[in-house]
Amino acid sequence: MGTWISTWTTDPAYAALPALLCLPPAGAGCQQFRSWQGALSGTAQVYGVQLPGRENRWREPMPDSFDEAVAAVAAELGRTVAADRPLVVFGHSFGGLIGYEVARRVRPRALVVSGCRAPGHWDGAGRGIVDDADELDKLFDTAGLDPELLDDDTRALMVAMLRKDAALSLGYVHQPAPRLDVPVHAWGADGDETVSAAELDGWAAVTTAGLTRHTTTGGHHAVLRDPRPVLDQLTGLLRGEHAPLAPTP
Repeated sequence: MGTWISTWTTDPAYAALPALLCLPPAGAGCQQFRSWQGALSGTAQVYGVQLPGRENRWREPMPDSFDEAVAAVAAELGRTVAADRPLVVFGHSFGGLIGYEVARRVRPRALVVSGCRAPGHWDGAGRGIVDDADELDKLFDTAGLDPELLDDDTRALMVAMLRKDAALSLGYVHQPAPRLDVPVHAWGADGDETVSAAELDGWAAVTTAGLTRHTTTGGHHAVLRDPRPVLDQLTGLLRGEHAPLAPTP
């Protein structure tokens, strides 16, 4: 079995730095965060969450449930990152939802999500991807992929991966309590038609330590296509430069 968490530096000096845990969107692997290690050199050690069924774990079966995936990630994180080491969790889209549930178990310094509706808005999310070809094509479009340019085997693997992640999301049931006691930062994009402003504002309900909303330009994956604004923010959070937010009522 492969590991649930990857990192891209073996330099022991990085073990003394804060840790950044990155969770990719549905149907994707964590190698897209490899370049973030270079961008955050000297600031943090970057870790990526790798679910089964993709990249180096593509032969492995998916977990049976959302809770099983979260528990596996949190357990391995506990063995990988010392409990007293500063930690920031970042997740994009479906990765933000997993990141939130991981954060409830490990209490990071902050949770940062992008293109991710608040947990209370996830009921039924992903249903169309499981059984509707038109909805699946929309997801390829949202991801900036043209399925016609992919060979049949590659497209079939991606479709299977997307549907498995969607099936995991269908099994998610949000338990509102307990609320996080760490600040949440939610990034949205002005051209994202899949996540509304209200769904982003809903993150305020999951924390007692305050929500800050950020907006960038582009579509659903804007933050991944141009990560510079979020990397600047993550740098400050990892260094502990941001003052605590006002508590959420």
